[in-house]
Amino acid sequence: MFDVKLTITGLQQAQQKNLMRIAALRPGGALSQAIQYGSLEAHRTAVTITHVDTGALRASHRVTVSNTRGVISIDPGATNPRSGQQVADYAAWEHRRGGSHAFYQRVEQEHGQRIGRQMGQIVRVQMYGS
Repeated sequence: MFDVKLTITGLQQAQQKNLMRIAALRPGGALSQAIQYGSLEAHRTAVTITHVDTGALRASHRVTVSNTRGVISIDPGATNPRSGQQVADYAAWEHRRGGSHAFYQRVEQEHGQRIGRQMGQIVRVQMYGS
């Protein structure tokens, strides 16, 4: 027979850290907050960098956020007040022009890392405390 004595230390601390991580990933937790931040920041940035003629395209950007998903899009009902044209029609054309006209692509390429780092920080703070 073996006479083994075993002591486990730090179990309560490990369980507390695990509970913090679980809470961060729940709906409404840090992950949801990070998605909300990232979606709103990407939307704000897209609005800022969109070229302006009448302002209809810039004004037609929309953002919707749920717990685990953020969507930025052009309002399908928006119309240009001067031409009466659907904004979504010329938004796609404008974006395909590329370069400085590609507002959503620019958000990803020029600002995506910054936004992603901040989203990660939001989750890290709640999961690890710093």
